[in-house]
Amino acid sequence: MILSKKLLIIATLFIGVSVFAQQKGEITGKVLDKDMNNEPLPFANIFIKDTQIGITSDFDGNYSFQALPGTYTLVFSFIGYETIEIPNVVLSENESVIVPDVILGASEGVALDEVNIQGSTRKESETSLLANQRKASVIQESIGSERLTKLGVSNAASATSKISGVTKNEASGDIYIRGLGDRYLSTTMNKLPIPSDDVEKKNIDLNLFSTNVIQNVGVSKTYNTASYGDQASGNVDVTSKRYGGDKYSVGFQLGSNTNVMQGDVWSDFKASQNVNDMTLGFYSKKYALVDAITMQSWNTETKSTPLDFKFDFAGGKKVELFGNDLSIFLTASHGANHEYANGIFKTYRSNVLDNSFTDATNYTTNINTTALLDLRYQLGDNSKLSFNTLFVNKSIDNVYESGRNGEGYVFDQDPQEDGAFIRDQNLKQTRMYVNQLIGTHNLSETNKLEWAAGYNYVWAEEPNRIRNEVNILDENTVQFAHVGDFQQRKSSQKIVDDEINAYVNDQITFKPDADQPLKLNIGANLRKKERDFNSLMIGVRAKGVQTESIDDLNAVFTQSNFDNGTLILRERMPDLYVGNLDVYAGYANLDFGFSKLTGNAGIRYESDKIDMLWDVANYVGRIGELSNTYNNVLPSLNLKYELNEKSAFRFAASKTLTLPEFKELAPFEYVSPTGRVTKGNPELQESTVYNADIKWELFPSPAELISVSGFYKNIQDPINKAQTRGSSGIFTFDNTGEKATVYGLEFEGRWGLLKSEDKDSDEVNFIVNVTKMWFDQDIYEEFQYNDKTSSDLEGASDLILNSSLSYSNNKENEFGATLTGNYSSDKVFALGAPEDFANSDILYNDEIIEKGFFTLDLVLRKQLNERLSMSFKGLNLLNPQIEQTQKVKDIPTQVETNETVVSYKKGVDLQLGISYSF
Repeated sequence: MILSKKLLIIATLFIGVSVFAQQKGEITGKVLDKDMNNEPLPFANIFIKDTQIGITSDFDGNYSFQALPGTYTLVFSFIGYETIEIPNVVLSENESVIVPDVILGASEGVALDEVNIQGSTRKESETSLLANQRKASVIQESIGSERLTKLGVSNAASATSKISGVTKNEASGDIYIRGLGDRYLSTTMNKLPIPSDDVEKKNIDLNLFSTNVIQNVGVSKTYNTASYGDQASGNVDVTSKRYGGDKYSVGFQLGSNTNVMQGDVWSDFKASQNVNDMTLGFYSKKYALVDAITMQSWNTETKSTPLDFKFDFAGGKKVELFGNDLSIFLTASHGANHEYANGIFKTYRSNVLDNSFTDATNYTTNINTTALLDLRYQLGDNSKLSFNTLFVNKSIDNVYESGRNGEGYVFDQDPQEDGAFIRDQNLKQTRMYVNQLIGTHNLSETNKLEWAAGYNYVWAEEPNRIRNEVNILDENTVQFAHVGDFQQRKSSQKIVDDEINAYVNDQITFKPDADQPLKLNIGANLRKKERDFNSLMIGVRAKGVQTESIDDLNAVFTQSNFDNGTLILRERMPDLYVGNLDVYAGYANLDFGFSKLTGNAGIRYESDKIDMLWDVANYVGRIGELSNTYNNVLPSLNLKYELNEKSAFRFAASKTLTLPEFKELAPFEYVSPTGRVTKGNPELQESTVYNADIKWELFPSPAELISVSGFYKNIQDPINKAQTRGSSGIFTFDNTGEKATVYGLEFEGRWGLLKSEDKDSDEVNFIVNVTKMWFDQDIYEEFQYNDKTSSDLEGASDLILNSSLSYSNNKENEFGATLTGNYSSDKVFALGAPEDFANSDILYNDEIIEKGFFTLDLVLRKQLNERLSMSFKGLNLLNPQIEQTQKVKDIPTQVETNETVVSYKKGVDLQLGISYSF
């Protein structure tokens, strides 16, 4: 018996040793992405069925792992894609089995029950976007919907501000990349240009793109010749969402702002008269402007329960059409939010106080409706068509008041300077239609043709703007101000943009079987844009007319007062301009590789033509025109040297340009609610920009990144917004100097601070990016004052910091939290200017500085079950003071002081959301 046990033990040990003595074999192969024209698919999962043995594919879609000899079934999967099984893979001892390329495509569902998936990702996830960043020939960064959800971001504008070197200007809402703002960057959607919705802007308001239509937002900081040349700082590309499986979701969000929740604001939240003619954010004009003078009230309205809310829906379906797959994705949302701010507004002219209000107040209601339809049709194995259409309707209702407390001051006001009160009611409605048709065709193994065509239509209107300027003489007496005949007025403004654009790119691959084949890209771009603008103003002369209350100014605007001559109607000719932009371009660039050195070099010829006609007041003779043609040869070079499989060094150099915009050229004067006036300049010239970048980047793991960048820009004939000389005090656009230079350093780090291989373990991630910049631009003599011969660039912060700390418990019903902080330092809102050259040491308007501030956001998320989740957002938790300052010199004493000219707080946004998937 004892002998039998010994023999059994010996036999068991012998078998165990024999098994362990077996040499493992190796399984290798590559995974490709069917929906991306068979590009490599990183982070796909490869497992031996019914085991835990497996791996994920690397950045280039390759995989390799070892296993004991045997016959296996391999499982290939990727969330949102079909699962493919390859049976009867025979692995022998000391042998390597090369599996043929596996091509995964999007599926109707995700059947992954037979394997335990760990570390899988989606194409909009951070790991997938980092993979694309690593492979890209240009220096670019992206943020996907996965991270946007964690950060609690609600729109594309906020999304870009989470990327290194990018900040959002609080005063203007513009996006700044590396210190350069609206005029220096370009915006595209799916690589096709989209027009602006605002006469004051070159780029579309990124707040219009809510996160439910965004798959990811990418920022390219270096130039490639396939892009339009009008981008000095970079390009923002919004990739729209697309089909990701047969699934549906609905969501609801409710919240409010702490400023709005104040008792007197909550119970008396003001709105313009236009809300009476608006349904769900869609305005229908009831009166012609001249009829609205007497038939529509001049008083404000009051909104009850100004709660913020948002509904959204998303769903996808794949169907068979004519023997091929048609993928359908639809998403729509509707919501409203309310804002209230109260603070200081002042202006100075020649170092003398021009106006002052200690209670400048804004009531704002934003209503946004968005819908996106995305269709993708697979034509066999080699061709694919996609069509997407985006509709946006956004209404911004604003009531601005200043001087209600009786402390308002306006220089040289009639009947008096003290007791000034201003009210401006305005509705701005934007309807935007973006339509894009995109095709990809693999004509042969070595020839891929890509093309796209778009049609965009933007209709932006201020249908009935109401403005009153009065003086509060005592608690029962209000007198209408009278310096001109348009201090009491109603006005309308409309912009209609029509645009067609297209591109074609033919990629020819040489030696496709080589490790690093050459790829020649030959292509062309077309863009034809037309803008029609008109503005009409009707004033009421009310000199000497009095009433009892600023809350019932309408009591004066009666038909009988017009009939008896108490009030006199003043109507002037409408302001009009028409602008046309025609862009024709051809380019060629070459993707190449020599061992560890890869890159792209190319050249582009671009012809840009701007034609304008205008008929506007405040321009000598009213009527004018211009026709400017800009022909440019634009080279670019992007190099990447791989130090090892996780680290690379990059270099980029290019020439780009900055074209004047319609609104910068047309001599139309736009008056903001506060009274600041901005006017175009027909003499404005283009800027030429020379760019150079270097970057080192390290990817310690698929989800981690450490990078350091340095960049330089030389801008010839820079364009800035500056105050003009003379008594008008308006802002205009000028080539203020011969050149400007920008030097900068960027650092970015993404780390997993707490991670484990155990799926049910906690996880903590930290992201930080810091950008430090140095600016210098010379100033022409005509813009010099107070011994100032150089200046910073308009809107440029010299220090930008973005960071986030996120936590997940990685349980089945996940709980997650993300804390996000953003800081941007002081920046120039507008350059200064002398009043006259003879006394430019004292008679000048100094530059206006927007002070830096820090914001902090908190987002909490909880998955209640497989289908139901909740979220809480606390945005702008620190509620910093937003300030603009200006140095003012006291003329008698020659003492200079730093005066606050704008100051307010935005309040804290508190939001609670719930989402259900099925």
